[in-house]
Amino acid sequence: MAKKLLLETTAPFQGLPELVAYQEGLFAAEGLDIEFIERGQQAPMATDTSMTVANTGNPFGSHASSFETGQAGMYNACEWGNYRRVQDSSVEARQVGRRAIIAYGAIVVPPWSSAYTPQQLADKVVGVPYFAGTHYLALLLLEGFIPRDMIRTCLAANSSRARLASIMKGEIDATTLTEPYITVAEKKGCRVMVMAPFHGTEVATPNVDADTYAAFNRAVTTAVRHINADKRKYMQYFIDHHRADPDVAALTVDDFNTSRLQVVEPSPIPQDELQRTYEWMRSWDMLDGSAEAQDLVDDQRQEAAHPMGVADD
Repeated sequence: MAKKLLLETTAPFQGLPELVAYQEGLFAAEGLDIEFIERGQQAPMATDTSMTVANTGNPFGSHASSFETGQAGMYNACEWGNYRRVQDSSVEARQVGRRAIIAYGAIVVPPWSSAYTPQQLADKVVGVPYFAGTHYLALLLLEGFIPRDMIRTCLAANSSRARLASIMKGEIDATTLTEPYITVAEKKGCRVMVMAPFHGTEVATPNVDADTYAAFNRAVTTAVRHINADKRKYMQYFIDHHRADPDVAALTVDDFNTSRLQVVEPSPIPQDELQRTYEWMRSWDMLDGSAEAQDLVDDQRQEAAHPMGVADD
């Protein structure tokens, strides 16, 4: 009998291997019955320039919104956000390893912007989806170019499509995007100020045992091999997932830079990176210190579910 595993919904930029594993029957081949549970029904969908401090918001507005209410047993999101969600979890959530896709995020300005370098974003308003990956990525990228006290952010929608619309309407000076909207923005003449790849992690409740998670990882690993063997084929997922948007529907695979599609086998979170990320989060007051870095990870399940026991990236 197949083992039921409830996952929160995902998108190609953050969960392509899971989507491929589901569509190609790889989960079923590992004895898993996967069901995707909707999330984020209350996530912010518009820019709010009056909200400029992330900690006044809800870290469970999008990712983990179904997980925290007991409707899903596992989800993936950026690892920075997952440190915060695990700290605040009411269902004994723990990170159990890194997800397979290396997501890409960019800070983008509209075609008419006076900013041509990241330094010129000093004191400019950058709209970000608080508690999501590109929120944290924006801070990391900007602090490499300008002092922290000159970094200005405000709440923007959790949707890259809505954030792109926001800069095109002039509501904010810049925003963060993921694929396929980095490509859409470039076709509209927007400029990428800075871009970087970033990790995500899987978070599970105690009910997801190591054997189940190991089966999940085996299916995802097979999907990773399929994707790496033919990236152009799987770029189509980025179009199909967002086909309701005419700007995305008009894209072809040839429009994408396939070097932005990077997938690796799932792996444990390296201890040194775990600690550095924890300390960086503390430095921005995005963790309160009520838990140590190691408390945010279930080492036993993490080691048991990754055969090599070490990260390979």
